[in-house]
Amino acid sequence: MTKISTEFIRLEQFLKLCNECSTGGQAKQMISAGLVLVNEETELRRGRKLVVGDTVTIEGRNYEVE
Repeated sequence: MTKISTEFIRLEQFLKLCNECSTGGQAKQMISAGLVLVNEETELRRGRKLVVGDTVTIEGRNYEVE
């Protein structure tokens, strides 16, 4: 679980927060390559707004937005 203190967080920011990547460029590459699922669906928009309860999956690793 990864806690946020705002109403939402953008997907690329969330990936950095989870230490899945260290830069926005790396996040963009992962997302555009189709490696990121949001709520079990492939997400290709790096600006996707995540809210509490969303689940992000990267190569079998699950992160819940809390």
